[in-house]
Amino acid sequence: MMPLTLPCVRTTLGAALVLVGAAWAVPAVAATPDLVREPGATVVEVIDGDTVMLADGREVRLVGIQAPKLPLGRPNLKAWPLADDAKAALEAIALDRTVTLGFGGARGDRHGRVLAHLFVDDTIWVQGELLKRGLARVYTFADNRAAVPAMLALEREARQAGRAIWRHPFYRVRTAAEAVRHLDSFELVEGRVLAAVRVGARTYLNFGADFKTDFTVVIAAADRKSFTAAGLDPVALKDRRVRVRGWIKSLNGPMIEATHPEQIELLDE
Repeated sequence: MMPLTLPCVRTTLGAALVLVGAAWAVPAVAATPDLVREPGATVVEVIDGDTVMLADGREVRLVGIQAPKLPLGRPNLKAWPLADDAKAALEAIALDRTVTLGFGGARGDRHGRVLAHLFVDDTIWVQGELLKRGLARVYTFADNRAAVPAMLALEREARQAGRAIWRHPFYRVRTAAEAVRHLDSFELVEGRVLAAVRVGARTYLNFGADFKTDFTVVIAAADRKSFTAAGLDPVALKDRRVRVRGWIKSLNGPMIEATHPEQIELLDE
C-alpha cells in the first residue's frame, strides 16, 4: 500500500519549530478489524480537528479521539494550543476526499452528529493519522470502545517522540498531586494507587494519604462489570502505577470517574 503524502505544516511551540505534517500511513484494516464499515461520502468541510461535514449533510465526530478544541462560537472557550494545526492536518488528510465510516459502538450523540471512525479511500485510518502526528488524544466512552488498544499505542508513540501537543505544557501528563490545579479539564494523570477499596456501591482508587483532599478515581458498581469482564479488578490495583484519563471533577478533592477499563493504563514499574 502506498503511503498517503501530505503537505507539511509548521507550528511554533515557544521558541521551537516542530514539524507535524510528515506522512505516516496507518493501515486501516490491520488496526481496526472489528469495525463495521459502511459507505460514507465526500468531506466538504472540516469544522475542527475532530469533526467534519459530509456532502450528504451528515456531521461526523471522529469517535475515540479528542483534538485540540476551537471556540466555534462557544462562549468562554478559548482556542486550545495547536487547534488550528489539528484542523489543518485533518483538512490535508480528508478534505475533498471520499471517506468510509467505521462503527464499533454508539452511532450518534445528543448533538445529532454521527460518531464514526473515518477511512480515506478505505485504506487510511484518519484517527490513527492524527494520533500518530501528536494532534489528538485518545478519548473514549463506555458505549464506544472499539479500536482503543491500537489508538493508545499510537498516542503513546507520539507522546514518547514528543510530537506536536506532547511538547506543549497544556497537554502534559499530570501527576496525582497536580490534578487539583486542573479541575473541569480533560487530563491524563499518572501516579501510584495507595489504596483501592469498595465502599457501598463504589470502588475508590486513592492516590494520596488523605482521601478527602487527594486525587481519587471513582468506579460505580454498574461500571465495575466492564472492568472485570476485561480481566481488570480495580481493587487489585493497589500499589500499582497507572495512567488515568478523563475529566477531573471535584468530589472530596480532584476526581476522575472511570466508566470503562480503557481509561486506566497499567504502567511498568
